[in-house]
Amino acid sequence: MTIAANVKQCLANIKGIEAQLSSLALNSNDKGAQEIFHNTMETIASVKKDLQTRVLELERLEPQYNG
Repeated sequence: MTIAANVKQCLANIKGIEAQLSSLALNSNDKGAQEIFHNTMETIASVKKDLQTRVLELERLEPQYNG
């Protein structure tokens, strides 16, 4: 597996984690837990943004990785 494919797979996993955290935050009855899930989701969103930027860089540097 290429580096670009690994980064894209990681990005897909991060998106899944972000969705799970969002669901947990919305479905939790505990306000403290909701806040923790929400804060963690924001951290994951930042990581996701960084990975999306890296994917674009990889695609620009290595056109064969587009898609």
